Amino acid sequence: MKISVKSVVLAMILTTFCACNQNIKAVAEQSQTNMKVTAKDILGNPEYQAISYGGYREMSRDVQPTVEELKEDMRILSAMGIKVLRTYNVQRAHASNVLRAIDQLKQENPNFEMYVMLGAWIDCKNAWTDASPDHEAESEQNKYEIARAVFLANKYPEIVKIIAVGNEAMVKWATSYYVQPGVILKWVNHLQALKNGGELPKDLWITSSDNFASWGGGDAEYHVPDLEKLWHAVDFISMHTYPMHDTHYNPNFWGVNEEEQSLSKTEKIDSAMFRAKSYAISQYKSVHNYMESLGIQKPIHIGETGWASASNGFYGNEGSKATDEYKEAKYYHHIRDWTNKEGISCFYFEAFNEKWKDAENQEGSENHFGLFTIDGKAKYALWDLVDEGVFNGLSRGGNPITKTYNGNETVLLNAIVIPELRREEIINQ
Repeated sequence: MKISVKSVVLAMILTTFCACNQNIKAVAEQSQTNMKVTAKDILGNPEYQAISYGGYREMSRDVQPTVEELKEDMRILSAMGIKVLRTYNVQRAHASNVLRAIDQLKQENPNFEMYVMLGAWIDCKNAWTDASPDHEAESEQNKYEIARAVFLANKYPEIVKIIAVGNEAMVKWATSYYVQPGVILKWVNHLQALKNGGELPKDLWITSSDNFASWGGGDAEYHVPDLEKLWHAVDFISMHTYPMHDTHYNPNFWGVNEEEQSLSKTEKIDSAMFRAKSYAISQYKSVHNYMESLGIQKPIHIGETGWASASNGFYGNEGSKATDEYKEAKYYHHIRDWTNKEGISCFYFEAFNEKWKDAENQEGSENHFGLFTIDGKAKYALWDLVDEGVFNGLSRGGNPITKTYNGNETVLLNAIVIPELRREEIINQ
């Protein structure tokens, strides 16, 4: 049969048109799916692993990561199964650029799936100034921060599924900026009113992300009427727990027991890290118990928990001997196993090291909470994923994703230090 050139060209055009049409349809269908996915579907679902994220790579946040750098990070996190990010503020371009990066990745690949718990930073009056912080009044900047969060939630409704009002904004050791619970309550109620009035997506969930004590799981000084009202106002509780910090401040769980002296080096550390997990669970339960005392039933999730891999301060080898990659890996896997089993979301802190957090002390623990180094090396907690090839073809800053310590486990294990023997007066407290 003779086929004309005209017929071939027409067939090619039709084929291309059909393919494009199918692609457009696939993008539209995926977009509809993402719109239908809500916080209720995500939170507590082990298929939607969560993490706390900051993409800063330099010594100062004045150097903002580019959208392409953020997309690089999103691909890495997606490869390891992360589908929900937590950001902290909308004061600068970082959060909006994270949303932009995710949006572009979704357009490039309709199967790309990533959602965000968008943080709105809350301060007291005079926070971060030369004047004394006024913890009874709020910063005038808070209203602008909330307005920016509302704008971004409406601009990216298929990505922003949660707004968190404040980060450790009620805990009293945050002496530079903490506010009273009534301030958080005010803005949570404001956002809930916008939802009810159709000015925010009706399925958007509102919370505040704070220390376990701030949610009533610690000292009774936090048990004030406005906190109880806040429990009623939020859609769920986002609580923080940091056993690593308490290896110094409250080490009743930390160290090696007398009967463990005959164990191997790693077995001693494994026992200590199991107690660290149990300590985190006890703080979670303390918040749950306070909730029950109020007669309230709401989901409680982990807004933050983590373990640094290095410190030259309270938690390092001259202090509580808590920080190294082995202990970080044990804690990470303990927490993931527990929260996945119990249907608790965990915004593990954090994805990548950030060196701006303690710019004047690069060995400070705050710079070393990441599961990846700044140059893209996977720490011990993720070595198995490197072996499985999940990061093949991915890079950070031009560096392929490889293992720390050049993958030499013997060298890594030789570097870890056993905690001290637990003192009886601590054990019996």
